[in-house]
Amino acid sequence: MFDRRRLLLGAAGLLAGPAVAAGDLVYANPLKRPSDIAGFRLEGEAIADFDIGQLRLRNRLSSDQGQASNFVFWCPEVLPDHIEISWNFTALEEPGLCILFFAAQGLVGAERVDLFDTRLKSRAGIYDQYTQSDVSALQIAYFRRRWESERAFHLCNLRRAPGFELLAQGADPLPDVADATPPYRICLRKSGADVAFFINDLPILNWRGDPAAAPTNGYIGFRQMAPLSAMYSDLEVRRLVT
Repeated sequence: MFDRRRLLLGAAGLLAGPAVAAGDLVYANPLKRPSDIAGFRLEGEAIADFDIGQLRLRNRLSSDQGQASNFVFWCPEVLPDHIEISWNFTALEEPGLCILFFAAQGLVGAERVDLFDTRLKSRAGIYDQYTQSDVSALQIAYFRRRWESERAFHLCNLRRAPGFELLAQGADPLPDVADATPPYRICLRKSGADVAFFINDLPILNWRGDPAAAPTNGYIGFRQMAPLSAMYSDLEVRRLVT
């Protein structure tokens, strides 16, 4: 009989182990009222409201417009390396897809610059503007329900930009909207070249890259693909301690 706990911990490697814990609070945002998103930056067109007591995000444009209907909602804080990012997530309407961009900065040549540096190309939620342009970031895609193939086999994908390089995959335990008992606690740990991803404390995936090429500090941004409607709350960023 196999040890399920050992199997799950092993699936997320170093950052899932008992030697790693979330420490001091770096940033916290309840995402419960309009003042909580003052300073957030929206790229693309979306509706952000608090009609049901938490931040609800949905597209303003019809999904028939393709990539033009998607958006990214950036937190205004530049976050350090060696952190745990967590938030409550509730999908309200599907299909659609969610991504968290993290450790995001801009690129001017080989130099990493602020993500909102005026020398960077304009962005409006279109995916190639983040993955095939002058943005340096890691991204985790979860609740992938936009396309038929994604709905048939649920996976979480970790990728790196610029480019569309797939770094790691893991099974996505999030149920469809009709079967959900939300909220679900989403958690990502980023420490140098190590990334681990969890949902309700369940290890989903782990990746260890090249320390010399690993991004460090940067912004986080919530991306949605239309026509998804979803809620977010209780965003926390804590330092990782060992």
